[in-house]
Amino acid sequence: MEQYCILGRIGEGAHGIVFKAKHVETGEIVALKKVALRRLEDGIPNQVLREIKALQEIEDSQYVVQLKAVFPHGAGFVLAFEFMLSDLAEVVRHTQRPLAQAQVKSYLQMLLKGVAFCHANNIVHRDLKPANLLISASGQLKIADFGLARVFSPDGNRLYTHQVATRAVGCILGELLNGSPLFPGENDIEQLCCVLRILGTPSPQVWPEITELPDYNKISFKEQAPVPLEEVLPDASPQALDLLGRFLLYPPQQRISASQALLHHCFFTAPLPVHPSALPIPQRPGGPAPKAHPGPPHAHDFHVDRPLEESLLNPELIRPFIPEG
Repeated sequence: MEQYCILGRIGEGAHGIVFKAKHVETGEIVALKKVALRRLEDGIPNQVLREIKALQEIEDSQYVVQLKAVFPHGAGFVLAFEFMLSDLAEVVRHTQRPLAQAQVKSYLQMLLKGVAFCHANNIVHRDLKPANLLISASGQLKIADFGLARVFSPDGNRLYTHQVATRAVGCILGELLNGSPLFPGENDIEQLCCVLRILGTPSPQVWPEITELPDYNKISFKEQAPVPLEEVLPDASPQALDLLGRFLLYPPQQRISASQALLHHCFFTAPLPVHPSALPIPQRPGGPAPKAHPGPPHAHDFHVDRPLEESLLNPELIRPFIPEG
């Protein structure tokens, strides 16, 4: 640790504090994530091990944040990353008006290239969201925070937990076009209601595999027709809405992949993506970032064995979806 000079604190996450630092000999600016071990016998947290493994597997992409070093420190250890000036959440938060189409295309193009690279190397991120898409001083977007990432099994035989929340690429595109999240739920069931309001109620005709989901028969909703995306995002171009619609499909097998999306005609029509250096790069606000608290689930998290009204901050959200009678 003595080879670095701490310049300030960037934020705090579930597994450690992140500092801005300078390498004493080279002068290079880096981000240091200091991870403390609660008990030495517990070893390194699995989430941190997954992040290290995933980044080591895909260290050659310019669209993935670079892990520069891992070394022990006191009763824990430190991960040294390349320093990134901001993140996409800050860009959306500080934009006074909706991003220009060319800017949206630039951010999306860099995101798609990063996701396509991860998938080509059998890495599934599982926590894509604007706060985990970092922006360099030159405007380059890079995917970060691989704590929930997994090595993907191409044969499809490996089981994965469903308790992972991520906005995914289509939701991020919608947020860039809209200036705010498309599905702003406060918990599991509110999130589901937000999705149903726009995409409609899924049926076996639309999504045949839905009947195979473990909790399919434990909750029912009144049939709701989808809302045309042009009504949800009236200022978006037809090309952008077409691409968004290919992302926002219920059957996973029918959704457009990252590599396919890069070939979508949206990118080959004016306006073309601008160079990253022409993109807005707001500074992160001063002071520590909000703490991420692992531990017990949110008081309003949904569970199939609990009445819906107890899972909602606003029970009125589900009223349009409850079957009559």
